[in-house]
Amino acid sequence: MKIAVSGKGGVGKTLVAGILARMFAKDGFKVLAIDNDSAMNLSYTLGIDENTKDKIVPIKEMKSMIEERTFVKGAGPGVYNINPEVSDIPDKYKVSGPDGLQLLVLGGIEEPATGCLCPENALIRTLLYNLFVKRDEVVIVDFEAGIEHLGRGTAKGIDLMLVITEPSQKSLDLGKKIIELSKKLGVINIYLISNKITDDQQKDTINQKIKKWEVPLYHTIPFDPEIGKADLEGKSPVDFNSNSKGILSIKVLYEKLKKLKQELFDL
Repeated sequence: MKIAVSGKGGVGKTLVAGILARMFAKDGFKVLAIDNDSAMNLSYTLGIDENTKDKIVPIKEMKSMIEERTFVKGAGPGVYNINPEVSDIPDKYKVSGPDGLQLLVLGGIEEPATGCLCPENALIRTLLYNLFVKRDEVVIVDFEAGIEHLGRGTAKGIDLMLVITEPSQKSLDLGKKIIELSKKLGVINIYLISNKITDDQQKDTINQKIKKWEVPLYHTIPFDPEIGKADLEGKSPVDFNSNSKGILSIKVLYEKLKKLKQELFDL
């Protein structure tokens, strides 16, 4: 099962991706968590220990390895292989985390608007395709805001696209854009999740605003001060307080996704 988690920065993408990864792993699933956000904070939510965290080098920053994989012998400057060999990278550079899960930190892809069709982007795009299409495990990717960098080849491997929003028009606008683009790329199973909900009125307002989206509100997560406290302490929220209302809500989401997995993929 390959799960992509996307949305506007700050809405709780990393929280949802990290806690779901922990829950799948705790249930005995083989889990590979992927940090594809330029902020690269997934290790905190997963609860990776400090010694391991300090040794992590994002794939995007491995200049020698990228040059080696994308270099075209005999070609001039600016020419590189847009389909490099990447199948060995996940197992070579992943690190271990709690409950047996594994983490691979990619770093973010440059926005297409910058015109950066560079070796780093080519390698990460190819690597994402490999992770979605060829890995036999639960893969959960914490994407950076927006998914414009995804191509059809990469997106076709996504089983579930979780679009995270919060009670704000800006996050809903980007959520709508992500849903529309996901559909164009061929992603079939798209689920809208709203985080930081403080009351039923906010939930009702969001439902009003998304009436014509064709993607209903699948799950809501309440605003939880314990999440902020855990972040300040530098701890995973699930380790800081596994019974906080936010974590318990994500556990309900996890059970819904696990049931969905059985319905869609285990038949």
